[in-house]
Amino acid sequence: MTREQQLIFCKKCVNRKLDLKVGLLCNLTGEKANFENECASFRLDETVVEKLDDTEAISAAEVVDAFSDQNLEKLQSEQNYPKALIAGIVVGLLGAILWGVITVSTGYQIGYMAIAIGAGVGFTMRFMGKGIDQIFGITGGAIALISCLIGNVISLIGFVANIEGLGYFETLTLFDYSQLIPLMTETFEPMDLLFYGIAAYEGYKFSFRTFTEKDINALT
Repeated sequence: MTREQQLIFCKKCVNRKLDLKVGLLCNLTGEKANFENECASFRLDETVVEKLDDTEAISAAEVVDAFSDQNLEKLQSEQNYPKALIAGIVVGLLGAILWGVITVSTGYQIGYMAIAIGAGVGFTMRFMGKGIDQIFGITGGAIALISCLIGNVISLIGFVANIEGLGYFETLTLFDYSQLIPLMTETFEPMDLLFYGIAAYEGYKFSFRTFTEKDINALT
């Protein structure tokens, strides 16, 4: 267990003591926590439980290792990956279309749209999937990144349609897709990597189920 995961237990144990130089220690050993999965000396401090935060969300990716096997099985049984996957794809495609429409109508590629897509995909997958397994985060990050690329493609097709005086769907059928990668390369800017990276990170991070301190206390 990491130090952060051990502190989930230590902060609500009656045997804790604070050393201003080294941090939270065990009052029985005078040392930092060194247990794995479960502390045999743990005794719940009820006064601490009353003060636990019930508002600030903590991602499952940060605390899942602190849960018992029994609780993990229960949480995993509540997951719904297919539902999260479908919802994430739908939101990602809608975000890509919106990005393309805004880019073509304004004449500017707005990088912040990538960030919005990443957040939208992540939060949607979190809400629909209640995921705690890594596959949710990986999928969310991948959908967000692919959606950003699709948004770029939609924009390019839109610009070509305007230049040639053609309808969008007509351009889709007439476009020489062998030129797609060269066009994307030509219009690529280094700043795009930053926005794509943020979108993928958000898609990953926000796809996991979250817990408050009180939720974690109830499970541990």
